[in-house]
Amino acid sequence: MRVGVVGTGYVGLTTAVCLAGRRGLDTVAVDIDRDKIERLSAGEVVLGEPGMAELLTVALDRGTLRFSASYAALGDRDVVFVCVPTPSGPSGAADLRALDDAVGRLAPVLRPGAIIAVKSTVPVGTTRRIADRLQSHQIGVVSSPEFLREGHAVADFTGPDRIVVGALSPRDAEQVCRAYGGAGPILRMSPESAELAKYASNAFLAVKLSYANSMASLCAAVGADIGDVTACMGADDRIGAGFLRPGPGWGGSCLPKDTAALVHTAQSCGVRLHEVEAARATNAAQPRRIGDALRDVMDCGLAGLRITALGLTFKSGTSDTRDSPALAVCATLVAEGAQVYGYDPELPAIDAGVLDAAGVIAVDDPYRATKAADAILVLTDWPQFRSLDWAAVAEHAAGAVIADTRNLLDPEVISSAGLTYLGSGRADGF
Repeated sequence: MRVGVVGTGYVGLTTAVCLAGRRGLDTVAVDIDRDKIERLSAGEVVLGEPGMAELLTVALDRGTLRFSASYAALGDRDVVFVCVPTPSGPSGAADLRALDDAVGRLAPVLRPGAIIAVKSTVPVGTTRRIADRLQSHQIGVVSSPEFLREGHAVADFTGPDRIVVGALSPRDAEQVCRAYGGAGPILRMSPESAELAKYASNAFLAVKLSYANSMASLCAAVGADIGDVTACMGADDRIGAGFLRPGPGWGGSCLPKDTAALVHTAQSCGVRLHEVEAARATNAAQPRRIGDALRDVMDCGLAGLRITALGLTFKSGTSDTRDSPALAVCATLVAEGAQVYGYDPELPAIDAGVLDAAGVIAVDDPYRATKAADAILVLTDWPQFRSLDWAAVAEHAAGAVIADTRNLLDPEVISSAGLTYLGSGRADGF
């Protein structure tokens, strides 16, 4: 089988290297970014995903993977996976211009009988609309949304908990299933169900995370401990332990845009998804909640304070700052007059312009970043922050307040260093 991939971002590049390097399929990946294509063709990994570099090397050495900036290179492909961005538009609806452009470029290139598998997250009805558009070209269209976690993308692709194939014909479904090669359980359904299943899955995770943050606020108010409460909840297999840890909010490339698009789709159909709307409102309130907690414990305004942000990416294990809740918190503090210094283990890979936009002064060493700090916020759950010498931090930031939004640190270690510890959802926290 000959496969193609359009787009070499997280989803596209992971799809290409796994199909070529692990499955051994003849794979061509296309991207309009010529510089990226040249770098990938030379074996340069443009994403810091575990296992990515090794699979890229294997695929290039075997000759099973080629990169091109020309859609014409996809002319002989049996299945082409389209993995282009579908960001939120002003109304919350998904912006499908990149997808429609890719389909327009593929239509005159692909041979009759070829199949386009849409891995991009798209609103319900998109696959059928594209199929109608391509009917005269005799090109099949299937919805096969991705379920990859940044930092675990290769593992998730090669050992998924489910593969969703939403097809209009059994023949098209069989071809796409063959491409996956039995990598995991396959759920076959209509394109509409496949499209909605992706949004429904991400929105449910967002609801669960926001619920944990709301419970953390209640725990702090009544003297309970969020860790004990969520341990009890997670022990119930009807609930599960995942996505129950409090934090500064959820972000990244998926949950913000997917919840917005789902709410927009529902409203256009006359349906209100109150649960998802509430989860988005709770998430948007997290930066203010953290700012209020600092103001209360320090018994003063935030103007003029020197605050250190430990962690700037939206989660650990990635350099991605898209919709990072850490940066949202920083921007809120800066807006109130605080001077915010930021450190992240992935700082060299973070766009300086993104930090400037949030008002963050980047510092490439955690000890220098925390020097003379009035408050230190743990905003991303990098395990490296646990092993910092907190006594050394206290020497240069005497009396600083440590607001641990991820409950990552050991409170006793912080207290014994002479620093004030604030945990999320704890009796002595916020």
